[in-house]
Amino acid sequence: MSLLRLTLIGVQAVCNQMAFTPPNPSVAQTVIRFHTEEPYFLQIAPFISRVHMQGVYIIAVCEALYYLFSLGPLRSTGLSICLASEPHIQITLLFCIGWTAVIVGTYIRLACFRTLKEFFTFDLTIHPEHKLITNGFYSYVRHPAYTGSLLITAGLSLSHLSRGNWATECGPLMVPFSGVMIGMLWFLWTLAVGLSRVDAEDKQMRKMFPQEFDAWAARVPWWFLPGLI
Repeated sequence: MSLLRLTLIGVQAVCNQMAFTPPNPSVAQTVIRFHTEEPYFLQIAPFISRVHMQGVYIIAVCEALYYLFSLGPLRSTGLSICLASEPHIQITLLFCIGWTAVIVGTYIRLACFRTLKEFFTFDLTIHPEHKLITNGFYSYVRHPAYTGSLLITAGLSLSHLSRGNWATECGPLMVPFSGVMIGMLWFLWTLAVGLSRVDAEDKQMRKMFPQEFDAWAARVPWWFLPGLI
């Protein structure tokens, strides 16, 4: 394990926090919530975001401790937080792809925060001065913030749940394929949240801005990725 890997993990954890920290209060007297009837396991998305934010930091701390305990002066003390005798924690191709996906996803979400400004909340809400935003990333896909979420989820899964990482080499995911299964379930849940919400958001925006929305939807038919979905 190298200091470079540890630095990259720290940067990734900070980016993840920035991407999933609400830019505006989700609940306020001046906004109206909608799509409150969705299943509870989808409504808890803001809570899950906080949990996975802390989880990424916990893994980063464990990697840092492992790195420190692997140094010569500390190795002799017998201190270890690794369950394997010869772990192979390293910078792999999947780690690099995942790290890049997190950085790109964070950039997209922060750009969406700046573009929507006070209209961006983690709960689905209607602002008193709400208007349809179609510039920035919203000129390429209609729901780019969810694109960012999917990239970050996929990136974190590749960075921390594939072979060569602390969780799979030393930690609780040493069982073969357990990291892959958790990563797939995590990504599918994130996708389910996005699909549920984009349908509700489109219906609400079409109701509020019928002509503007239809023109925008004709020009930008994709939800997440141009040409795919």
